[in-house]
Parts: sequence; C-alpha cells; structure tokens
Amino acid sequence: MTRLLTPQPARCDSPIVKATALLYLVFERSDLNKAQNFLQDFGLNTVSKTDQTLLMRGTARAPFCYWVRKGKQDRFIGFGLQVPTLADLNTLARKLGHQAPVPHPQDPEARVLVLNDPAGFEVHAVWGLNPCPELATRPPLPVNSPSHTPRINATQRSAEDVEVVRLGHVVLEVANYQHVSAWYTRTFGFIPSDVQVLPDGSPAVTFFRLDLGDTPTDHHTLAIAQGFMATYSHSAFELVDADAVGMGQRKLRSKGYSHAWGMGRHILGSQIFDYWNDPWGAKHEHYSDGDLFTAAQPTGIHPVSREHMAQWGQPMPASFTKPKMNARALRALADNLKNTPDLTLRKLATLARLFG
Repeated sequence: MTRLLTPQPARCDSPIVKATALLYLVFERSDLNKAQNFLQDFGLNTVSKTDQTLLMRGTARAPFCYWVRKGKQDRFIGFGLQVPTLADLNTLARKLGHQAPVPHPQDPEARVLVLNDPAGFEVHAVWGLNPCPELATRPPLPVNSPSHTPRINATQRSAEDVEVVRLGHVVLEVANYQHVSAWYTRTFGFIPSDVQVLPDGSPAVTFFRLDLGDTPTDHHTLAIAQGFMATYSHSAFELVDADAVGMGQRKLRSKGYSHAWGMGRHILGSQIFDYWNDPWGAKHEHYSDGDLFTAAQPTGIHPVSREHMAQWGQPMPASFTKPKMNARALRALADNLKNTPDLTLRKLATLARLFG
C-alpha cells in the first residue's frame, strides 16, 4: 500500500464560487496565419480573424474555445472559466481584492475578471458569454458487438473531415504544486477526481473536475502536475467518437504535423486519445469516450509512471514529458529549487526515472 507523506489536494467545503465550465484557452502567437492553419486542420472552425486576434470554435454552442493574440512571444497565456451568476463574479472580485469585472473583449454584454493563479497563468472568470447555435456534425457511428448489432446490411464509413465538438480540459505543470492546487479548489470549487503519487506517497499529478452536484461532468477539466516551472502541458478537445480520433490522426499525419503520442486509451479518465504538436511544439489532444463523474464520486489515489498512463496503445514516449531546457528554464529551475517547498532534487530525480 502506498504511504501518503504529503497532504493530497482536497475538496473545499466553501469555495468562493463554483466554476461551471471551461470556456476557452488563450495563446499568444507571432504568426496568426500559421496558428489558424493548424487549428483548422485540427478540426476547429474560424469565428473571426484580424491582424491582432484569432478566435476559433468547435461545433458545440460555445462562441469560441480558442483565443489567439498576436504577439512577439509564442506562449500559452491562460484560460477562461464560466461562473454561474454576475453576483458570483462580483463576490470573486470582492473577496480577492480586485476591481469590479469589466466587459469581455469578445462580448461586451458579458463580464470578465482577469486573475492570476499562484503559478502566474491568467484565469478569466467569465459570466454571460452568449452561446451560438450548434454547427452540424455527424452522429456517432453505430457499433456492432456480439450481443448488440444495430448495423445490419450497412457498411461502416467515417467522414474524412475532423470536427472538434468542444474544448475538454487543460493540463498545467507548476513548481508550487500544493499552493496552486489549493487555490483552484478554494477559488473555483474544483474537486480532485484522481491523484497520482510518487513511490514515497507524495502527490505528483491531480485531475480536477468541476463541482456540478448531481450533474455528471468530465473526469477532469483541469489537471495540475508537479514540474520545475510553470508551463503548459497540453489541452484536449472532444471528437464525436473513436473513428473521428483515428481520422484525425490520418489527416494530421498527411499534413506533416508532428505526432506526440497515441492512439490509446487512458487509465484515469478512460479517454481514447491522440496527441499532436502545433507548429510551436504545444501539445493538443483529440479524444472521445471520456469518464463522467458526479460530485459524489470519491477521490482515487494511484501510482504515477509511464505505464500507468494508458490501458492500451503505444506507451507514453519519453519525449512527451521531456522539458525544453534553455536559459529561462535553467533560471526557473534554480529559483524554484531554492524557494519552492514542493520542489526538491530528489523529487525531480524520481520523476525523471519514472518518465525517462
């Protein structure tokens, strides 16, 4: 049995608010045309594009799920979370000592409060974004099994176009793992679905879901992993079924993009997955068939290793978690080893051994 040495991320009985949806990601890119080309090939639809801003959406009702700003740096900025009422948004501003929410840049009728989590990522608390009509997409393919045969005298043919339905989750790496995890549970009411721990019992990854009470929600909307600096790990986008994930791989491979990992089926979350790098090396996941939990589901504790990342398919390659070392990363490593209690050379060595 694993002996837990470090307190695990826990539920907060009285969070400031309870977020109800992951709305969008925010990136800064030096080349909006290159970003648009990848995202369209990945399966997103262009909402609008100017010299300074690119908005993309899936087929679901969210008006956009991917916001790209023109900038000199190529980096991940943060993400937007929906709160249920304007009163909740005002409460969040008051309790965190922020000024009142302002009109959202992409929807003047909505209100947004731009926060920074303890790792430095922007978190947009948003109320009132107007939904859009759904876009047409094919239904899931009927699947025959030995005991259930809905498809008789009909062949199985998957559409070649890749259609992202919605943004599913985002994964971050941070040095101050416990502090960041606690901030999300206390501020937005995230619930830890599963925690992966090192051999000594200390936590390394937590998969957080929204607290929607008895309404089922994704196994994780946010995941936080122990790293040596604050960085984007990946984001995930839901497709209609496993055939769509397979067709996505075929299309992106034919376009010459860099494949990161997959296909396979995860253990925690159960998704059928396939990961691709965008032109800047940022990982984007296609997935289908993920787990749904209500708030009553207890937190699970599991070992962390490459072998515990997938039920079947290609094992996680070492390159998937290998950090990009440069002068900025080395400075962050030195500073965080000195100033962050969660980070030790021993922990880093253990992670490198487990994932190397």
